[in-house]
Amino acid sequence: MNRIRQLPNLLVNQIAAGEVIERPAAAVKELLENSIDAAAHDIVVTIRDGGVRQIRVQDDGEGIAKEDLVLAVGRHTTSKISSLEDLECVRTLGFRGEALASIASVSRFSISTKGPGDRHGWCVHVTGGEISAPEPAQVDKGTVVEALDLFFNTPARRKFLRTDATELAHVENAVKRASLARPDVGFRLVHNGRPLFRATPQDLPERVEAVLEDGFVAAAVPFDETAGGLRVFGFAGSPTASRTSRDSQFTFVNGRFVRDRLLAHAIREAYRDVLHADRHPAYVVFLEMPPDAVDVNVHPTKTEVRFRDGRALYPLLRHAVEKALSKPLSAPAQTAGRIAITSSFAGSRPSHQADMALAVAQPMELYAHLFGRKVETTDSSRPFVQTTDALEDGKLPPLGFALGLLSGIYILAQNAEGLIIVDMHAAHERIVYERLKQALDNASVPAQRLLIPAALVVTSLEVAAAEEHGTLLSQLGFDVSPSSPTSLIVRSVPWLLREADPASLTRDTLREILDIGAADALTGKRDEMLATLACHAAVRANRALTVVEMNALLRDMESTDRSSQCNHGRPTWRQISLSDLDRLFMRGQ
Repeated sequence: MNRIRQLPNLLVNQIAAGEVIERPAAAVKELLENSIDAAAHDIVVTIRDGGVRQIRVQDDGEGIAKEDLVLAVGRHTTSKISSLEDLECVRTLGFRGEALASIASVSRFSISTKGPGDRHGWCVHVTGGEISAPEPAQVDKGTVVEALDLFFNTPARRKFLRTDATELAHVENAVKRASLARPDVGFRLVHNGRPLFRATPQDLPERVEAVLEDGFVAAAVPFDETAGGLRVFGFAGSPTASRTSRDSQFTFVNGRFVRDRLLAHAIREAYRDVLHADRHPAYVVFLEMPPDAVDVNVHPTKTEVRFRDGRALYPLLRHAVEKALSKPLSAPAQTAGRIAITSSFAGSRPSHQADMALAVAQPMELYAHLFGRKVETTDSSRPFVQTTDALEDGKLPPLGFALGLLSGIYILAQNAEGLIIVDMHAAHERIVYERLKQALDNASVPAQRLLIPAALVVTSLEVAAAEEHGTLLSQLGFDVSPSSPTSLIVRSVPWLLREADPASLTRDTLREILDIGAADALTGKRDEMLATLACHAAVRANRALTVVEMNALLRDMESTDRSSQCNHGRPTWRQISLSDLDRLFMRGQ
């Protein structure tokens, strides 16, 4: 029988390191947080071989006093909290007092620093758990931490590391996350003597652009909303600039990068109407709240948090991003000048085609309004041939005026910047969808009664959710009632989803209610049904639209929320500038 024994300090620290320092990037993250907490203005990260051979973090912060230096590399030693009250109201990035001890236990470690009032710097070394006495060191200001040969004394851990390139990518992500959280601080990353990333102190939009690149800020929409002591702000990437992976998604809570399922779901739901299911949005989101409203002491890595009132945060975040993405198109800043527009259209469409439900119905009145004083019909056999001048001093609409229809699919239009190409089905689908949502905001969705009611076994929580939200479920088209503490009977489902399995549909809906709240879950289901209906109701390809209908469609797009994407996340229009056309045809070369 094995006896219970006290573990040696080195082994305790190595066990802790297994949770905190799983790869070089984790060590870099912890050291960056210490530098930021020390009020550093400039931080330089130098690594070799992906961080396995060397990690060196130098800052110009406050430093550590000589008498605290040995204590600083001990386990559970910190200057940031001293009581349970402090732990429940953490205002710093670090607070657990584990990072330096964990890193030192799995590397050849040294820390050099010059504390406030010290005439020169001091340094201590840690090898195999043994801490040297402080010795003088040349340090101008701040602190330099160096960890060599990471996991040299735990070879099993080292075998789990990936290639140097992979580890380097993780380190680079850690530096970029820290730089997004603190744009007022300068950051540099050097790998094997080669500079990889540099950001000087700058404002937030400049820092976001420096990290995400590719014109992200110019294409993104900013947002900033406050409610009940909570603030959410940042940049939501354009749906047309979505990515194939989630590597451009950054969420920060009180300056701390976090991964949180609730926040990710709220943002994903905000993009639901404008993003293809296989694509991922790019965004940078910041949340500010009282420190006691969030528990950051959930996991040793401190990337997971728990919110005191997540149900209040969820709708605020979703609404802020959704509102930013749904803004209608605005007119371009430049005026039209005198742009001659010559348009040519087929005379009349087949008589069996019904009129589109669009706002304008009088061709000549429309063009008199759109193009100004001069409206001419130059060929009586082609009644929609127009030669006009744009308004001299006015602004062209954002999507301009129709020029013609290409292949029965694309509307070609001219605006102040050049050529606009519109997918007429995708655009009309969005318009119909948004109108259906508005029409049904205060109405119920039609229900389909089941010939044979469906019985399903669920959890007691799901039964409680069905009882509590019975009215909302009924408005969506569900007729659900408990038959026992752990089972439900489904007698009707939403009409548009009548082909779905009623048991699976009901169970999924109840689970979403429990995860994100009834209102959001039911709205999501309703919108899925309306999107299906809008797709079937939208104008089809090869429809011979008149000039009136084309221009009316453009005007409706300009006044419709989220009109730049269809319900499936595809773009509805594209701009080709005159300079793009000039390059295409080598004009001026």
